[in-house]
Amino acid sequence: MTTQTALKYDAEVKTNGRVEVAVPLPPGSKVTVFVVQIADTFNDLLLASQSSLEFWDNPYDDEDWNA
Repeated sequence: MTTQTALKYDAEVKTNGRVEVAVPLPPGSKVTVFVVQIADTFNDLLLASQSSLEFWDNPYDDEDWNA
């Protein structure tokens, strides 16, 4: 089984529906692209949900949890 690395990019659709991103992959690499449209009304909520787990990643919480 091969491992797959997920890369996330925030991009803006340009004229003619074009989206361009520079990726750290060699030319000729095979990729699968998923496009998800994000509504502006939920952007703050989305950003908060992605960063909220950092609160639990600290040595004091680990010490209390493991006790």
